[in-house]
Amino acid sequence: MARTVAELPAGTRVTDYVSLGVIAQKIPPSVVREVLRQEGRESRRQRQLPAHLVVYYVIALALYMGVSYGEVLRCLMEAFRWLGFSVDRIRQTGRSGISQARSRLGSAPMRRLFEEVAAPVATSQTRGAWYRQWRLVT
Repeated sequence: MARTVAELPAGTRVTDYVSLGVIAQKIPPSVVREVLRQEGRESRRQRQLPAHLVVYYVIALALYMGVSYGEVLRCLMEAFRWLGFSVDRIRQTGRSGISQARSRLGSAPMRRLFEEVAAPVATSQTRGAWYRQWRLVT
């Protein structure tokens, strides 16, 4: 019985999906939704780009600075489908919709999310991460 070869969409690298998967693992949707609730920015109605997806989108924009906004959004949605997240009701939107979604989100949820999840990775046993009593940071 012949099988079809599993392939990624043209122009997509598996590392794109893996890096977005790491983001989704390190910053779970439950944490994103809680931060949005605390900041009063959760989606009150079903939009093309819900607030929780916009948070991941803003993070992905920082990873893929040399790529167009629309392409980053497409890659993010494909990665979430590939990882098993429910994005069936979400559809691709244009530049205006992306801009409006980012304006609705604002910077406060991103700041709070950073405060919630950012922490040093190196432990006291990590080789090369310390100089005397100081943790090295780049």
